Amino acid sequence: MARLAKSTYTERPWRIHEFTSDFGVEDVWAFRTPGAGPDDFPLMLTAMRVSGGLARQPLPVRFLFAVRWKLGALLGWDKPTAGVGARVVSLRDRLPDDLRDAPRGEDTDAMPLKAVYELPTESARELANKTVHTVMHLGWVRGADGDHELRMTVLVKPNGRWGRLYMAAIAPFRYAIVYPALTREWERAWRDRHELAARHGEGA
Repeated sequence: MARLAKSTYTERPWRIHEFTSDFGVEDVWAFRTPGAGPDDFPLMLTAMRVSGGLARQPLPVRFLFAVRWKLGALLGWDKPTAGVGARVVSLRDRLPDDLRDAPRGEDTDAMPLKAVYELPTESARELANKTVHTVMHLGWVRGADGDHELRMTVLVKPNGRWGRLYMAAIAPFRYAIVYPALTREWERAWRDRHELAARHGEGA
């Protein structure tokens, strides 16, 4: 995994730019997917979806998420009234007609971010609570070595001063624990992509 300049996201002609001008770019990361070709993004998404998610993460990551969900329950951060479709309008309601009719992507209980759209080279998911409205954008880009690579951009719209403080407070944990673990999971998912797809009966 490599952290990239924000311009590597903002300067590309992603469709998501059309309706997220009020979001800030928090992070841009590239993940190693050796041997990947231009048409392999759907395979990468399948491998990520069936790779195990939070249950396969190391104990420190699972502990951090358990603490976060506990705090959210105690402080009311994650109430339905604070989520997408309540406190904030879903990005689904902002989509142009062609994207609204495009594939959306699969939602599962294991993935707290809900699907917005899924295209041959990019996808988006969103989550909102009392602190922030966030979007995870995934893109498929040709890298410097000629192989294609996965890029993840995190877009955020903090909910006022408290939301900005929350984002600042969790930043050290994201960089030191969450992102490295996510990198290991997603890069392992790419290495095991054919086995994972076959095991779950999905096309490879």
